[in-house]
Amino acid sequence: MISSSNSNSAFLLLSDGTLFEGISFGYKDIVFGEVVFNTGITGYQEVITDPSYYGQLITFTYPEIGNTGINAEDQESDSPSIKGLIVREVTNKPSNWRSTSTFEKWLKLNKVVGIRGIDTRALVRHLRSTGSINGTICSQNNLDPRELFLKLKNLPSMKGSNLADKVSTEKPYLWNAVKTAKFDRRIVNNLNVPYSVVAIDFGIKRSILNRLVAHGCEVNVLPSTTSIEEILTYKPEGIFLSNGPGDPSAVNHGINLTKDLINKLELPMFGICLGHQILGLALGAHTFKLPFGHRGLNHPCGIKGRLEITSQNHGFAIDPESLPKDSVEVTHLNLNDGTVAGIAMVNRPVFGIQYHPEASPGPHDADHHFEYFVSLMEKTRKDVV
Repeated sequence: MISSSNSNSAFLLLSDGTLFEGISFGYKDIVFGEVVFNTGITGYQEVITDPSYYGQLITFTYPEIGNTGINAEDQESDSPSIKGLIVREVTNKPSNWRSTSTFEKWLKLNKVVGIRGIDTRALVRHLRSTGSINGTICSQNNLDPRELFLKLKNLPSMKGSNLADKVSTEKPYLWNAVKTAKFDRRIVNNLNVPYSVVAIDFGIKRSILNRLVAHGCEVNVLPSTTSIEEILTYKPEGIFLSNGPGDPSAVNHGINLTKDLINKLELPMFGICLGHQILGLALGAHTFKLPFGHRGLNHPCGIKGRLEITSQNHGFAIDPESLPKDSVEVTHLNLNDGTVAGIAMVNRPVFGIQYHPEASPGPHDADHHFEYFVSLMEKTRKDVV
């Protein structure tokens, strides 16, 4: 039993029995989830509100978090998606002209449980050895870790978990230049006739919607459980498969829907992250769980002489040997470990990338993929005319 005179004491317990003692910050409670780490040195608000992190306990490797406070523009969804937060140090004196709140005040308001003051370097080295595993953060005093350890043993693995349906929108909605202007200061292409895109929401980020609009699209965002019949009512010129959390192979409806879209329509199709994996599964490939995933802002990806420094957040990858060689080619590789980072159909305007071209946070090297998607729709539009 951990007992302390400090009412702010907390601990992190991993499912292999490893225990870290620290100090509570944010909301006080007990939370369970998969413990992962992000190596980015900036963008903590975007990460915490990214639906792809749903159900996870995030460890930030950057030693101090909270320096730029909180602002409305950096939200990737309405509220945080994570279960808990693990950091070395937190500052409550933000220095940024956009800041409207301190980091900890925002965490308390959104009931995000945090632990600080632990050796995050040791934790990350441990996760690199064991792989991402389940854990719990507890900020309730005098609670025996052994009780929580028993609960941890019964916690479902991320493998086999369909979390996309949990974070998807319940109702369709439109995202256009009016909404983008509030969030994205990069130039918006004001077309007289924007490209009509249907986005299947597996956990979509606002910055992705903003970049689609910035490249001349008007986006109807539909639930992950939508039907092909409903999609057709929007008369789309392109289909977008979004990012999202969990095991892609468990998103059965999304996989079957994508198969139908490929087989019955000849529209340009673009998948990012989970959407890229779902696309691969729909084309007959298999996916597998990475030991500790790719979560950071400086992952080099490329093939055939082209290199992009990319923002990534995923725990699964496509098995290259399972891809149908006659109809699909690998267009990009992660140059750190050689895993598949991009695929495309050989004779169809259908492609996906494992990383995040919208950045937010991260480099803008890969933004051209949005331009390519639009060029495919432009070609289709001209062919129709």
